[in-house]
Amino acid sequence: MPPPPPSPSAQKARALELVLAAWEQARGEGVASDLIASSAMFAALTELVDLHGAEAVAAFCDTLPARVRAGEFTLAEAP
Repeated sequence: MPPPPPSPSAQKARALELVLAAWEQARGEGVASDLIASSAMFAALTELVDLHGAEAVAAFCDTLPARVRAGEFTLAEAP
């Protein structure tokens, strides 16, 4: 019997590791961080629309301004 799949939190952590590794590779090849970010967002949003539909993704995106302002996506203190 094959082992059970990793937990969702373990899968999320691994996915982030892989994305950050690809991000660093692109930076190492001279791609600007803002271009990497916009490409990553495009890829994420198109996948989410494919999985959940445009209305669900639009509703999710409506929550982003408050979450950004609340610091949910801030890893380090601003100077």
